[in-house]
Amino acid sequence: MTKDKSKSKKEDVQDKEVETTENQTVEDTTTVEEPKVEEKKEKKKTKKSAKEKKADELEELGQKLQEMNDKYVRLSAEFDNYRKRTLKEKMELTKSASEKVLINILPVKDNFERALKSIDDTKDIEGLKEGVNLIYNNFNEFITQNGVKEIEAINTEFDTDIHEAITKIPAPSKDLKGKVVDCVEKGYYLNDKVIRFAKVVVGE
Repeated sequence: MTKDKSKSKKEDVQDKEVETTENQTVEDTTTVEEPKVEEKKEKKKTKKSAKEKKADELEELGQKLQEMNDKYVRLSAEFDNYRKRTLKEKMELTKSASEKVLINILPVKDNFERALKSIDDTKDIEGLKEGVNLIYNNFNEFITQNGVKEIEAINTEFDTDIHEAITKIPAPSKDLKGKVVDCVEKGYYLNDKVIRFAKVVVGE
């Protein structure tokens, strides 16, 4: 009986030791597992924060894109208005310019009409010639004031930029070879731009 009791005591002690070791191992595993769980939570937090940052960046980019789009729409509308306004101004300028030219040429027309009326009645040929010359001079003055200038042709070097050769003839003298001998139709500049080529005869 005493032996059995001693055995049972020993067994109890051994069981207690086993339990303590098991408890210690459980405690150790829980202590090891706890920081792992915390690490996972921290990782999830960092992942969430990265996602949030990306979302914020995307939102910011979207706002910038919207702003740029609004600016583009406004600029295109402003440019369209500017284009329409300039076209209208150009049309008005051309109309007003032609109106000014016509108003200034009307006195020349009036002078011609007066001369035509007096042709049948007058016997003073010299007075009639003088009147026609006066009208011609007035007209010349008018076109000069509007930037029209005659192209020099006779006895000048033939230049394809301002002259148009209609024929060639033997030069009357050596110094007229390659030069304009005669002008069939006068040419004109408008503010240094050729508006009509001079039709000329060239010596060869």
